[in-house]
Amino acid sequence: MGGCMKNITLSIDEDLLQAGRDYAKSHNTSLNVLVRKLLEQVVARKDSRWLEDTFLLMDKLHVSSRGKRWTRGELYRV
Repeated sequence: MGGCMKNITLSIDEDLLQAGRDYAKSHNTSLNVLVRKLLEQVVARKDSRWLEDTFLLMDKLHVSSRGKRWTRGELYRV
């Protein structure tokens, strides 16, 4: 992510806004940076969900390696 920064407008309850400002201040940052980082984390989770989905699919297969162990090199060989 990155590039040109865009301004947005948010509607936030006054108590939540103050709590957010207090939290940001206590962590030596700004509310702007805090909101940006939280949004990046949420978006990154969605993008990285493929790994969790892959493991869920593997669990549904109910197959066994029959004790076979692979080396790291074998696992990365495509």
